[in-house]
Amino acid sequence: MLIGHARFRDEDGFAALDYVVRCDAQWDTLIADVAGDHEGRTIKIHIVRQGDVWLCNDVPQPEVSGARDIDLSFTPATNLMPLWKLSSLDAQEIAVCAAWLRYPEVTLQRLDQSYQRTRFSSRFRYSATQTGYKADLSVHNSGFVTLYPGLWEGEVTHAAP
Repeated sequence: MLIGHARFRDEDGFAALDYVVRCDAQWDTLIADVAGDHEGRTIKIHIVRQGDVWLCNDVPQPEVSGARDIDLSFTPATNLMPLWKLSSLDAQEIAVCAAWLRYPEVTLQRLDQSYQRTRFSSRFRYSATQTGYKADLSVHNSGFVTLYPGLWEGEVTHAAP
């Protein structure tokens, strides 16, 4: 289970979104929930994968049929699942198909992605076919992306017990 919070400002104003992604033992997405507030608008998004079928707020999403992963466009946190899949394989590269939640439009689109090991253990070469985006992602040893060049930068911190 991945639980997170995204706080950001975009052209629509300030957003405070909380998300929960539930996965199976292979790190394939089962359910994703996003809830919060975006400049006074209440946001509630419920996404379910049942086999090859995806539903977004109970509406079938045939364009992402067969996808195994969710990609929440407002956070790099969902790159964690494909990176964990790659780390569990004895392979240099993994290709995944994600149901890409385009936010704030609240649409799901297919996003074919690849993650490739580099000679640096904390970097992975990433590409997304539909967007043409390619970059070397910097990744913390926990698997969380800390640098998504040109899009996002963060750090992993741990609270003292």
